[in-house]
Amino acid sequence: MAHAYLDELWPALAYEEWAGTCEALHRWSQIVGKVRLAQTPWLNHSWQTPLYVSPRGLTTGPIPHGGRAFDIEFDFFDQVLRLRNETETKALPLRAMPVSDFYAQLMENLSAMGLPVSIVAVPNELPDATPFANDTVQRPYDAQMAQRFGRVLLQVDRVFKHFRTGFIGKASPVHFFWGSFDLAVTRFSGRTAPPHRGGVPNLPDAVVREAYSHEVSSAGFWPGNPGGQDAAFYSYAYPEPAGFRQTAVEPAAAFFDETLGEFILPYAAMREASDPEGALMQFLTSTYAAAANAAKWDRASLECSMGIPGQPRHVGPA
Repeated sequence: MAHAYLDELWPALAYEEWAGTCEALHRWSQIVGKVRLAQTPWLNHSWQTPLYVSPRGLTTGPIPHGGRAFDIEFDFFDQVLRLRNETETKALPLRAMPVSDFYAQLMENLSAMGLPVSIVAVPNELPDATPFANDTVQRPYDAQMAQRFGRVLLQVDRVFKHFRTGFIGKASPVHFFWGSFDLAVTRFSGRTAPPHRGGVPNLPDAVVREAYSHEVSSAGFWPGNPGGQDAAFYSYAYPEPAGFRQTAVEPAAAFFDETLGEFILPYAAMREASDPEGALMQFLTSTYAAAANAAKWDRASLECSMGIPGQPRHVGPA
């Protein structure tokens, strides 16, 4: 019974089982994300462009189009890409197809809805920057694995949002960056940071430097990547303070990856814990503490008690 509950709440997500689907979704999500990017005023740290976890998958939220608005959602349960404005809804099937077909269908349907959008139609943060219209390789799509991915995102989003409530300083929303294809949440010390060196594949250095204009402790979730890494949670600090990577963190399965320059907790190891959610929260809190302590953040003024549903945070004398 416990095993069935674990599979429902935290399903297995071995990268080799859905590598082709993951790579297809990465590129498709970039097209959708770039539609939002093209229509939305720039917000600090590129917060105007990510996707958000929805009960069905990933959504853009409302996108302005003149005096109108629309949204786009990956529905991993009905297996459609849903386009909605104030008067109509279109559902494009999610299926095996080339990136070029996905791109053409999305743009044609937006135009048909009176919502034409022009994007910079090449991938970001990927070594292969083949323009979307020229990416004619057939991409597989495993609906069951896509749904499993959506279920994992729901749980990670829930825990990340709870973790976020314990910080009263500046913190990002919990959002999904389609460039790096990860769900992330970031805390800020309030101090500026030295200019980032840039160098992210196919991403302007100006974007990276603006994103890291201030000192951060950031955590997130990757669903795996073509380099052979399975799904994992990560945590890093920018700029990395002295002693950060040497700090002991929890749970025991977590480690510092010298190549990535980040603490890592494999998703599979989190699933195997007696309390998976508790293990993930340990990772988030202990790696944040490692960054904040090493960089001498003013923790007393930045942190607060964890949020409780329906209960306002206490303000004033005890």
